[in-house]
Amino acid sequence: MRIKVVENQRELEDAFTVRKIVFVEEQNVPLEEEIDQYEDDATHFVMYQEDSPVAAGRFRVVDGYGKVERICVMKEARKTGAGKAIMNEIQSYALMQGLHKLKLNAQTHAIPFYAGLGYEVVSEEFLDAGIPHKTMIKEV
Repeated sequence: MRIKVVENQRELEDAFTVRKIVFVEEQNVPLEEEIDQYEDDATHFVMYQEDSPVAAGRFRVVDGYGKVERICVMKEARKTGAGKAIMNEIQSYALMQGLHKLKLNAQTHAIPFYAGLGYEVVSEEFLDAGIPHKTMIKEV
């Protein structure tokens, strides 16, 4: 598997494809909430297995934090280390940007995954797109 920082429209569409399958089709997030006003301000990441996109995520700088967003992995690539690999790639990117504090809003079922990567819960539960979340942070 290889991870790319999105550099062109085809790679961006590949990232959007993964996000639409995972969030819109599997989790019933409305498309207009999934693809939002921050897409042009974000750095996007896409993971390929051979030539097929299997994971995606995006990164923005918000209030002095590196904000990790829209992390998703296709069913066939789950439990393979793909999620950890894309998170590590985004963390490396953040460090290259001089950012040492990362933040994300985790779906509550994914909290153990992010905790295993060193993130700590810092908020009460809240709903985003009708799905329970908690904010987590990590200093690197």
